[in-house]
Amino acid sequence: MSKFGELIDLNIPVLIDFYADWDEASQSMHEVLRSVAAAIGDKGKVIKIDADKNKDLADALRVTTLPTLMVYKAGEMVWRQSGEQDAVTLMGVIEEYV
Repeated sequence: MSKFGELIDLNIPVLIDFYADWDEASQSMHEVLRSVAAAIGDKGKVIKIDADKNKDLADALRVTTLPTLMVYKAGEMVWRQSGEQDAVTLMGVIEEYV
């Protein structure tokens, strides 16, 4: 989990997506997240984490619904939402923390 600490300990917003390959809602978020990553460029970061392959981390963060999206800035969670989100909503959240 120390690697996760390095990922989120940035002074830019980091959007984390906990997903699973078998989850249909997670699959529909792939293109949305690609769009968000392209739009924010170097003002933020988008990271996808497979909940099945990182079960200990998902459990520690109480991820029970997929997809679960979180925004971290400077090591602190500043936003969290479960379920599908659209690119406009996610961009708005990230812009709040740029």
